[in-house]
Amino acid sequence: MIKTTQSLLALLIALSFSCKKAENPTPKSSLSEAEITEKAKAIQQEVITLDTHCDFNVNNFTDSINYTQNLNTQITLPKMKEGGLDVAWFIVYTGQDSLTESGYKKAYENAMAKFNAIHKLCEEIAPNEIELALTSDDVRRIHKKGKKVAMIGIENGYPIGTDINNVKKFYDLGGRYMSLAHQGHSQLADSNTGEKDDTWPNNGLSELGKQVIAEMNKYGMMIDVSHPSKEAMKQMIALTKAPIIASHSSARGLSDHSRNLDDEQLAWLKENGGVVQTVAFRPYVNVIKDSIYKSKLEAFKKEARAKAGYTEAERKNALGLSENDSALYFDKYEDFKKGLAEKVAAFEANENPVDVADFVDHIDYLIEKVGIDHVGISSDFDGGGGIYGWNDASETLNVTKELVRRGYSKEEIEKLWSGNLLRVLDEVQEVAKKIQEEA
Repeated sequence: MIKTTQSLLALLIALSFSCKKAENPTPKSSLSEAEITEKAKAIQQEVITLDTHCDFNVNNFTDSINYTQNLNTQITLPKMKEGGLDVAWFIVYTGQDSLTESGYKKAYENAMAKFNAIHKLCEEIAPNEIELALTSDDVRRIHKKGKKVAMIGIENGYPIGTDINNVKKFYDLGGRYMSLAHQGHSQLADSNTGEKDDTWPNNGLSELGKQVIAEMNKYGMMIDVSHPSKEAMKQMIALTKAPIIASHSSARGLSDHSRNLDDEQLAWLKENGGVVQTVAFRPYVNVIKDSIYKSKLEAFKKEARAKAGYTEAERKNALGLSENDSALYFDKYEDFKKGLAEKVAAFEANENPVDVADFVDHIDYLIEKVGIDHVGISSDFDGGGGIYGWNDASETLNVTKELVRRGYSKEEIEKLWSGNLLRVLDEVQEVAKKIQEEA
């Protein structure tokens, strides 16, 4: 084990300020590991497993490179099939930029490229393997046919610009939830990132943001509170006529990160009738444990590079060699990196990384706070998510196994994997229907 002053200090901090566990955790199962695996597999055959947050790169949605292949990404169709993941919400993500017409134009073009890529996957690349769903009935119908299901979430309302009509346009393209901000304040809402410097330009929601909430209610698009500020969330709940979701957030009571929901926010969400989709993102699951592990991992990699002679200075020197010698050096370096990846996998298995058990601790805690009807599951795959044991879609069964291990019933597991989220979608769309009928 590599021990550094930094990691030892972090370990002491962790021992002094260890994250809390749920006060009344779910009882452990008395089944053997083999029985747990068998039961988990049987449950996954009967329930719909749904992940509300999977990022993607449009370059992986082409005729020659796409998700029918087992790409080096956390989610592909082969990985979904191997792990038993039925529904993936692909994310129309746009990073925050300037609040200018040129910024809005670029953001809109980015969003449209991602909408088009998802449609291309479902309609041209793999129509016999995956289909786009717009309602919970669609999800069940497509799943019954044996296909995988795609749904669309919008991460950051920035691409709307100042044109309120874009809400309807994005809905018509399949968007069924949207957050009004991301990593930075948008023209619609403040972001949780305002906690860094206590700067809140919108004081929650802007006037345009409030109009967007009304439009989302009108057309049946779920309001996502995973990235906006706490005050923005409070105002959204006061304005909305329908339940909300947190598409990829965990419990701040267990991991003190501004992207997580604190107990007061959880109480608001429960009263609203919404659902929090617990996210398998390492620092959001256990920020202290993840910091310790990353420190030890970096020390391990640094020592491995030094032993092999691949220091930063050596790599810079290689750039000054002849073209042939430089190419030989970097060919060997690539082989070294492949070997190092295998060593890192072995290292991770023995060095206490954030894992599936830590993730399900959040599910236990959230259920304790808001009840089984208001909790779901998300990964944030290919957007920074993934934990030891559920690091890509092929390992989805491990989450179900841990739920079985803790004594959750099939009915409870079904609610966590998809039932709660689809119930909210139904309620949001029913509210929209009533609003349109009364207009």
